Amino acid sequence: MKAVYLLSQQYLNLIYGPDEQRDIAARVELPVPPLDATSYLAWRGKLNDVEAIFSGWGMARMDEAFFEVFPSLRVLFYGAGAISGFVTEAAWARGIQITNARVANGVAVAEYTIAQIVLCLKQAWRQAGRVKSMRQFAAARLPVAGTYGSTVGIVSLGTIGRMVAKRLRTFDVRVIAYDPYMSSEEASTMNVELVALDELFSRADVITCHTPWLPETEGMLHGGLFRRMKPGASFINTARGAVVNEADLIAVLRERNDLFAVLDVTYPEPPAPDSPLYDLPNVMLTPHIAGSMGSECRRMGRAMVEELDRWLRGEPLLYRVDREYARGQA
Repeated sequence: MKAVYLLSQQYLNLIYGPDEQRDIAARVELPVPPLDATSYLAWRGKLNDVEAIFSGWGMARMDEAFFEVFPSLRVLFYGAGAISGFVTEAAWARGIQITNARVANGVAVAEYTIAQIVLCLKQAWRQAGRVKSMRQFAAARLPVAGTYGSTVGIVSLGTIGRMVAKRLRTFDVRVIAYDPYMSSEEASTMNVELVALDELFSRADVITCHTPWLPETEGMLHGGLFRRMKPGASFINTARGAVVNEADLIAVLRERNDLFAVLDVTYPEPPAPDSPLYDLPNVMLTPHIAGSMGSECRRMGRAMVEELDRWLRGEPLLYRVDREYARGQA
């Protein structure tokens, strides 16, 4: 089977390290050097028999012009997460199988989330800000839940939410969650108590959001929920900024300086230059770094090598994605 690499060249060796490139080369024929979203067009008429693409960040848009270059494409191994930015109806109409590294990338997000949960339970970010501003070690007299007997609330138990719940088992905390698509019986096997969304915001010392961005979830986390938060509670968002009513969140954070928000995602992203999020002392902004970085990216490339093996054996792709997934990753 013939295949090509097609992604931004700055990410090729980041996602597909030496081991991954070696293993891919041992399994498929790579007739041309790695391509990017611009250079592939120069190969029109020369890649007619390419059946597979290994990609990542910087993938070309899969429109009609794309398929003039790759008329025989059968499968895309996408070594990253969201695919909505480049997959079009032209790809779905042709029945192209698409698999991605969302689960591998989710490991990094879950690990980042766990770190933030612990730091928030210790009020670490607020205390760090106080030390820097006062230039002395003077702990703020704030409610500190700590990591023993406290309550962590998870909004949505999808791939990443489940990973977070699993990792929280090693801590002495209660885990509650809101997910209308999960049964109480399934949640109980994860040592998670399912509750209503308003109850979750009322009970949790830290709330972590893992809800996909869909029309029905846009703005679902609103001021009424944030005002229910316990004194000293924290809100973490590593999902999508659009699921939060940002104006409401800002208003509540202004009203209640006991609350804290860790926002790795916003809407828009990044926030507008005049956004209050940059100035509020009870907000920590990070530039969408929860996902894979540095050597973590190789985990995504390795997942695609494993998917290639399944494809060559004629087995179903473990991480195959569809229109519904793409819709939720806008």
